[in-house]
Amino acid sequence: MPAWVCSGYEEYAKRLNKDVTIKLIEVAASKRSKASSAEKYKTEESVRIKKVLPKGAYVVVLDVKGKQLSTEKLAMQLERWQHIGKEINLIVGGPDGLAEDILLMANESWSLSALTFPHPIVRVIVAEQVYRAWSLNNNHPYHRE
Repeated sequence: MPAWVCSGYEEYAKRLNKDVTIKLIEVAASKRSKASSAEKYKTEESVRIKKVLPKGAYVVVLDVKGKQLSTEKLAMQLERWQHIGKEINLIVGGPDGLAEDILLMANESWSLSALTFPHPIVRVIVAEQVYRAWSLNNNHPYHRE
């Protein structure tokens, strides 16, 4: 990833306190070739995603068909996630999206927007939105209405 992506992600991740933390686990994308299909890539990536998911994980996939949340709704969602008692695993698919088996195993589906974003930007957006939701829940002045 470009340095600006790493520094953007890390900036928001470090602002969170011990109540809410985020940890990035990268799963390698499949190598692309003209001879293969998007379904093959998604299947290969699905295997790698499942290997890093903890057993019994609470899974939230980021998917264009998922539920869109306002900042205030995400703050309420973050509070709910904190009370589940499990680590919340946010999964962002590769360039071809997520395989059907990953979508089906999800407890929830979240859409950042109807727009399509490059994956490097999604990392920064998700980290910033989690921080913004946390700051709203903790009456921190970062979020202004």
